[in-house]
Amino acid sequence: MITEVFTASTYGVDAYIVRTETHIDNGLFSFALVGLPDNAVKESKERVAAAIKNSMFHFPIKRYTVNLAPADVKKEGSGFDLPIAIGILSETSQLSPVKVKDYLFIGELSLDGKLRSVNGVLPIALEAKKNNFKGVILPVENAKEAAIVEDIDVHPFETLTEVIDFLNDEICPAPFKIDVKLLFEQDRNYLVDFADVKGQAEVKRAMEIAAAGSHNIIMIGLPGSGKTMLAKRLPTILPPLTLDEALETTKIHSIAGILQSSSAIISTRPFRSPHHTASDVSLVGGGPNAKPGEISFSHNGVLFLDELTEFKKNVLEVMRQPLEDRVVTISRSKITVQYPCNFMLVAAMNPTPAGSQKEASMYSEYDIQKFLSKISGPILDRIDIHIHVNPVKYQELSSKAEQEKSEAVRKRVVNARNIQLERFKKNKGIYSNSNMTSREIKDYCKIDSDCENLMKLAITKLGLSARAYDRILKVGRTIADLAGEKEISSAHVSEAIQYRSLDRTSWM
Repeated sequence: MITEVFTASTYGVDAYIVRTETHIDNGLFSFALVGLPDNAVKESKERVAAAIKNSMFHFPIKRYTVNLAPADVKKEGSGFDLPIAIGILSETSQLSPVKVKDYLFIGELSLDGKLRSVNGVLPIALEAKKNNFKGVILPVENAKEAAIVEDIDVHPFETLTEVIDFLNDEICPAPFKIDVKLLFEQDRNYLVDFADVKGQAEVKRAMEIAAAGSHNIIMIGLPGSGKTMLAKRLPTILPPLTLDEALETTKIHSIAGILQSSSAIISTRPFRSPHHTASDVSLVGGGPNAKPGEISFSHNGVLFLDELTEFKKNVLEVMRQPLEDRVVTISRSKITVQYPCNFMLVAAMNPTPAGSQKEASMYSEYDIQKFLSKISGPILDRIDIHIHVNPVKYQELSSKAEQEKSEAVRKRVVNARNIQLERFKKNKGIYSNSNMTSREIKDYCKIDSDCENLMKLAITKLGLSARAYDRILKVGRTIADLAGEKEISSAHVSEAIQYRSLDRTSWM
């Protein structure tokens, strides 16, 4: 006889059902675990045997064969411990099999039979609902995350003994429930605000435009001018996360195991700031198991690259395709997965190799251009807005005047985004001005003769590169949206031109 217990594993950001098939035969003791298990899964037989014995259940000396189907997909993680134990106890008639097929089991077992949390519970719960399971049985630590999924029973337990008592109808706890919408609303507060930043009106304006059109932005300024402080506050002026966006983002954090145990759902836009020593794998994802990287952890949020020129060139170059496609494909010899990475890139850098204004005069124009050449043209081509961040003057630092709060700025950004959503509702895959292709630019960024003259002057007199032309039109379209105007005027184009300083042949 064979006992079948259902569990699940993750593949990319989604999950798939795994059948744990258990067969026990007479003979010398052996424990064969098949179905392409990795080392963590192979070691589960030791944990399962100890957990069963220490929970005062019988573990007969026989030949055990456990198959994890489908057998051609590699199984990873420690979440198979619980379903393997349930299969053995069911096969040895130590629990009632009536309820077993109604539930999906997931959880790691300690040697004394306690259940420990696992990664990827949210996509697993979603897959359980999709496959019409009555509920999910899992560790207590994962209960909130699984309970986000509605219309499925979530039964959290602390020990293997409690799970068996539940399956034998000796205990009947009510399913664990949370109010997802209430939890989502309660946790949507940011700890920082744009009002914390004194002065920097020009930079705040540029960041408002970037947020309104989902444009990538780079800030150029000396150390201590406030670039990092401003970048950290950019998520506070972006449109609030929708519940669907929150679930997408939470799934990525869940499978990577970086979701905080106290948080069931990510309700604010992520802000990720990897160090400039980060590798290309840590940034875009990869490794032997094709795990997500920082660009996917920033999905629906902000990726901040401080000291941009200090990043290795090959690390920056691997972001070129994800910045365009908003999805990263990681291919290995035995696995190919896709992770979403729809993020805003915010970069910061010094204007010269110098660490201060006093040292800046020591460097020639050649030295400065060599320093700037560390950022390749293709990467710079994907950044729509360049803004200089000057040190804040003492009068602004000491001013008692209240600064504009993030909430007020966010209202203008949301209005501009709504205009764009209405504009692009017939254009599949385009949700903001930054996503426009040449065709959309031609349709939605028409300019008059005055604007054309300004563009000609910018290209010929200021030495702007040809690639700046479309970028100026996109940013000009966003500025017009913020102003609530249907047509792009010369004032909008003029302001947009100011945000292309790194394209000029000479800008110091």
